[in-house]
Amino acid sequence: MNAAVKDLEEFRREVASWLEANKPDDPGFLLPQTFMEVGSEQQLDFLREWQHKVWSAGYLGMAWAKEHGGQGVDAIYQSVVDQEMRRQAVPICFNVIGLGWAGPLINDIGTEEEKQRYLKGILSAEDIWCQGFSEPDHGSDLGNARTRAERDGDEYVINGSKIWTTMGNYAKYMILLARSNPEAERKYDGLSFFLAPMTVAGVETRPIRKLTGEYGFTETFFTDARIPADCLMGSEGEGWKIAMKTLQYERGAEAGAAGGLAFVRIVIDDLVNQLRDVKRDGRPVLDDPLMRDQLVSLIMEEKAITLGDRRSGIPALTSDYPMSLPLSNKLRWTEYARRMRQFAINAQGADGALFVGDDRAREGGFWQRAYLNSFSATIGGGTSQVQANIIAEHVLGLPK
Repeated sequence: MNAAVKDLEEFRREVASWLEANKPDDPGFLLPQTFMEVGSEQQLDFLREWQHKVWSAGYLGMAWAKEHGGQGVDAIYQSVVDQEMRRQAVPICFNVIGLGWAGPLINDIGTEEEKQRYLKGILSAEDIWCQGFSEPDHGSDLGNARTRAERDGDEYVINGSKIWTTMGNYAKYMILLARSNPEAERKYDGLSFFLAPMTVAGVETRPIRKLTGEYGFTETFFTDARIPADCLMGSEGEGWKIAMKTLQYERGAEAGAAGGLAFVRIVIDDLVNQLRDVKRDGRPVLDDPLMRDQLVSLIMEEKAITLGDRRSGIPALTSDYPMSLPLSNKLRWTEYARRMRQFAINAQGADGALFVGDDRAREGGFWQRAYLNSFSATIGGGTSQVQANIIAEHVLGLPK
C-alpha cells in the first residue's frame, strides 16, 4: 500500500474491502466496546491478535514514521481507517494508552532511542501500556502525587501506589508520574516522568471490580521496585510539564472512548433504528413527538461538537488558547455520550432495566453496558468538574 499517493475515497474503499474480508467471526464471548472494558485473558488474546493483524496490513500508525513501525503518511488516513472500522463494527484496537497517549508523547518529545525501543511494540500490540497518575488519596490532584522515585546509582527505586490503572494487570509498561524531589520549593518541580516497566520485582496489581461486573481497572503497588535510570523521560523535575502534555492526548482519547466522532455517528444511526423498532401502545417510539424532539436535540448537539473537534485540528483557529477546544471537547463529548445512552435506555421503557446476560435485553444489553461504562470517561483525564474549572479559570479568565 502507498497511501501517500492514493485518493482518500480510493483508500477508503480499500480499507472497507480489507475489513469486510478480514472481520473476525463472533468469538463466542462478549467483546469490549472500549479499552476500559478489557477484563479477561480471553478478551486480551483475541484483541491482541486482531490489532496485530490490522497493523500488519498497514492500517495502524498511519502518521508514525516507517522506521518506527508506522506508515509515514498524513494522519487523515488514520481517521479514514478509524471511521471504516467503526462503520463495520469490527473489534477495537485496544492498546489505547499506548496508541493514544504514550505513543504520541514519545513521538513528540522522546529521544530516538525511546522511539526505537517502544513505538513498534505499541503498534503491534506486543507491548501493552497503562498509566500511573492518580493515587488513592489524591485522584485528580496530580500535583500532590506521593509515589516516590529515589535515584540509586543507575536505577530509580519506586515506592507508593496508583489507582484506576486501566489494563494494569496486562501491561508491560506504565507512563508513571512520581516524586523524585520531595524538598522542591514548588510541589510541581519535585515530580518526574518515567516510561516504567511493569514486569520488575516489587510491582503488584490488584483488580478492581467495576459496576458492570468487569475488571477493567487495577490498583498498582510499588514496593522497592527498581527501574533503570534511562526510564526517566526528559530531566528530573520535568514530570509535571510532561504529564500535562500527556493529558492533552488523554483528553482526546477519553472522548473517543466515550463515543468519539465516527463512533457517535454510527451509534446515532443505531439509536434511530431502535426507536423505530421499540413499540409503545402499538406504535414506534419514534412517532412520539417528545422523543423525536429529544432525538433531534441530540443529533444537533453531536453535529456541533463534531465541528468543534474539526476546528481544534486547525492551529490558526485555536491560537488564542491552544488547549481550549480539546478541553471543551473532552467535557462535551463525554457528558454527551452519557446523556445519549441514557436516552436510549429510557426509550426502551421497562426493558431498559434489563442488563447484559439477560436474554430479554435488547441488543444484548448494549445500551445499558455502554451507559454504565460512559461514567468512567467523565472521570478519566480529569473529571467533568475539573475540566469545567480549568476552562473557567484558564480559558475564560474567571476568578477562582
